[in-house]
Amino acid sequence: MSIVIMHKVTFIGMTADQDLLLTDLQKMGCLQIIPLVSGSIALAKTASTAGANEALKFLHTYPWRRRQVLDPEHFDAIDVQQRSLEVRNNLHNLKDERDFLIKRIQDMRPWGDFVLPSLADMGNLRLWFYVVPHKMLSKIQTLAPVWEIIKQDNRFCYVVVVSKDEVSEIPIPRVHLGYKSRHELETRLDEVELAIEDAQAERAYLTRWHDLLMCNLNQLEDLAVCENAAAKVYSNDSTFALQGWAPTESLPILDDYSKQQAFYFVSEASKPEDNPPTLMRNISWFSAGEDLVTFYMTPGYRTWDPSAIVFVSFVIFFAMILADAGYAGLMGLALLFRWKRMGYSSSGRRFRPLLLSIVGASLVFGTLVGSYFGVTPAPESWLGKLQLLNMDDTDRMMMISVVIGVFHVVLANIMNACRYEHWQDRLSSIGWIGVVSGGFALALGNSLSIATLQEPSIALMVIGAFLIVGFTTPEAKPLARFLGGLEGLTKLSGALGDILSYLRLFALGLGSASLAIEFNSMATNVYQGYPGIGLVFALLILVLGHGVNLILGIASGVIHGLRLNVIEFFNWGLKEEGTLYQPFKQSEDNSWNR
Repeated sequence: MSIVIMHKVTFIGMTADQDLLLTDLQKMGCLQIIPLVSGSIALAKTASTAGANEALKFLHTYPWRRRQVLDPEHFDAIDVQQRSLEVRNNLHNLKDERDFLIKRIQDMRPWGDFVLPSLADMGNLRLWFYVVPHKMLSKIQTLAPVWEIIKQDNRFCYVVVVSKDEVSEIPIPRVHLGYKSRHELETRLDEVELAIEDAQAERAYLTRWHDLLMCNLNQLEDLAVCENAAAKVYSNDSTFALQGWAPTESLPILDDYSKQQAFYFVSEASKPEDNPPTLMRNISWFSAGEDLVTFYMTPGYRTWDPSAIVFVSFVIFFAMILADAGYAGLMGLALLFRWKRMGYSSSGRRFRPLLLSIVGASLVFGTLVGSYFGVTPAPESWLGKLQLLNMDDTDRMMMISVVIGVFHVVLANIMNACRYEHWQDRLSSIGWIGVVSGGFALALGNSLSIATLQEPSIALMVIGAFLIVGFTTPEAKPLARFLGGLEGLTKLSGALGDILSYLRLFALGLGSASLAIEFNSMATNVYQGYPGIGLVFALLILVLGHGVNLILGIASGVIHGLRLNVIEFFNWGLKEEGTLYQPFKQSEDNSWNR
């Protein structure tokens, strides 16, 4: 597991060759382009071709699809996409206008159909329309000099006030009727309805290209990505310049390509003031750990890659929270059913090892605690002999959770210390290792009455505290260094809270096991209390109860398994956030879900 070293590369060439370079770089897929133009210019240069998925969904959701054209000879994917998006936007605007017209006509109906006179004919007076509750009509009479009731019903009076300016004292918002008459709005509504029918007809015609558009979706997405990349390139009438970040192993390929195509090419290592993107590289089995890490944050380029550790710890935490081999077996069957289908996509292939590890770990831990859908096997059975832990043994299970918490926090500080080159920068993390380890050893010695642990534990804590005070801010002046160290030492309560947070592993596992036992007990009582028909209700309780418990267990395993990694673990091990490496490349597969 490591973060790949990045180099900043620069291409310079003739503007006429810019498209060739972008096309070839997209095929190589090893360069993240750095924008060399301002955001406003890039936005102006970017064409609106990034809607391939939207165009396909627009055609796919039409209920009466035309017979499909299968011959691609006369098919223009870009034209179909653009026309589909134009029709979609036109339909959206027409439907918005139709809704507005229907609402405006409805508001105007109580007032009748009329044409407003000009201001000159009215002597610069205007008409103001109000819907007034009967009980507030007296206020209108006192505040408005000239008014008239046009219509009234059992709740409201429809009042017109004649005034040069709106009477601000009237405590009722006026009704906005616009300047067009009702018959003009109704005429326009008819026109809009006809335009919607025409647009739907054009949409129906375009659906004949649906299947071919789906087959060319990657091409359209690649074109959109390429045009967006072109917007980040600096160019004038004669030359262009393109800059980006590339992994070290890609430099020979880029250098050879530039020599073949006669581009000027130069690469340089990143400088301290640069902020390269982060590319984590792990063996294929742990690759899903990268997704678990980036779900919350991307490690800084100059930090370290926690993917493998997060992968393993997430699997263990999930298994402890689920705490049932029967539930793990059901998950294994579901994974087996979806295994082949998951292999069709790159993301599915990445997550298969993670899911398989979760199922395996859950089976092992469920066997160790002896829980099979809430049923504990007899001690003399072969499954009973495999049971080494008891969820009802509160002290032991809490101790196991705390040990895991201490180990996780210490491991985070070890990894954080290892990433520094200078020894002084490492000592603060080493100090926290001493404080946490010494504190745990002291607590363990007191609980087990081991007197020989007391003095070494206190000494380890004192040494760790001195390292924290002295090296939390090693480059500061003496007084600021001392105050910064004292401030760093205030994280002691946070360390205790983070370690105790791992008790949720035991608490959630015990809760899941208790619910499973309770559902079994309810089903047994129903079956025994109502012979015959009780069997149906007992089976229903078992299926629904264990189904809900399994869903809650999976949800808790995911949420809290991630939480202990991305909050407690990252709090001590990853203190700098970066940006994820996103290379300029072609689409691997069609991500649109049919």
